[in-house]
Amino acid sequence: MIFFVSSGIQIIRHMKPFNRRDFIKTSVLGGIAASSISNVYAISNPQQAVQTTSSVALTTGDNRADLAFRALQPFAKEIKHAIGNKQVVLKPNNVLTNVPLTSTHVDTLEGVLEFLKSIKKLDHVIIAESAANGPTFDGFDNYGYFRLMNKYPVKLVDLDQQPFDMLHVFDEKDFRPHAMRMSRVILDPNNYIVSVARMKTHDRVLATLSLKNIVLGAPIKDAGFSWTPQRKEGAKSDKAIAHGSGFRGINFNLYSLSKYLHPHLALIDGFEGMEGNGPNSGTPVDHRVCVVSTDWLAADRVGIELMGIDFKNVGYLNFCNQTGMGTGDLDKIKIIGEPIANHIRKYKLNDNVEKQLIWMKPVS
Repeated sequence: MIFFVSSGIQIIRHMKPFNRRDFIKTSVLGGIAASSISNVYAISNPQQAVQTTSSVALTTGDNRADLAFRALQPFAKEIKHAIGNKQVVLKPNNVLTNVPLTSTHVDTLEGVLEFLKSIKKLDHVIIAESAANGPTFDGFDNYGYFRLMNKYPVKLVDLDQQPFDMLHVFDEKDFRPHAMRMSRVILDPNNYIVSVARMKTHDRVLATLSLKNIVLGAPIKDAGFSWTPQRKEGAKSDKAIAHGSGFRGINFNLYSLSKYLHPHLALIDGFEGMEGNGPNSGTPVDHRVCVVSTDWLAADRVGIELMGIDFKNVGYLNFCNQTGMGTGDLDKIKIIGEPIANHIRKYKLNDNVEKQLIWMKPVS
């Protein structure tokens, strides 16, 4: 069963039910082939691998905002043209609203805003998020985002309070499609989506970088939802649905949703990364790097390399690479700025790393 969204309308194409063998087969081959629909969320043929070389900027230094600004500069002309008259959506990664190491630093956002100012694209910019553990504006306040409005004509937006569309993902417990609410702001093709992510390890997919920030930040939650006993009775979050109830499910769903939920511009802040039990309980890594690309997969590929992680172990990125969602081959990525080899830090992975790798094994 394949589900697409167009202009807020749920479009369903029915196919025969999937069993476990079918699920693994489609994961390996690159997912379910999509039927031709409205070009609102049109995608290229997933079986045609990208052949062109992508560019990734890698900067290092002692100032977080400056790192972001300099990493964006090589793409100035391309970004300005791509934005055109679109609204720019800066999507930070605020998985927790009260733990700074888990979330996008305000200085990184300021570096991006200064860059947009330099290319005269500050007229229609919002910073939009749906925090995972509680009220989004609590995180904005705790992390100093409100001060950005005093310096730039930017708006702060809680995606949980905005319109949504319904998409469906698989759940590995029953291998059936499950509906979830996804932010229309992130899905809207008239918006220019910028993933302003933080370099972190993860407890289900090894690492969280630019793509995951967009895909798992787009599901919304009810007002009053939190991870605390103060949660409003009946308040729910749809973010758990996207995780697919397991390591196979989340990898496949990240891949599947990437067709129409991905950043147009990827920035990964590794000034202070997180290792160990990320994305919530890890420890800091003084790395002082920043990665930028208009090819999100190329950016995530370089981020994985900088973290000292074996790329073949990251399921969702391998699926995206196999099916031509971007450039994941280092030999086809042109590095602008610092050499990768000079700045690799081997991040300690989550304690459950061996369990995470179950996606690589057949289902018995």
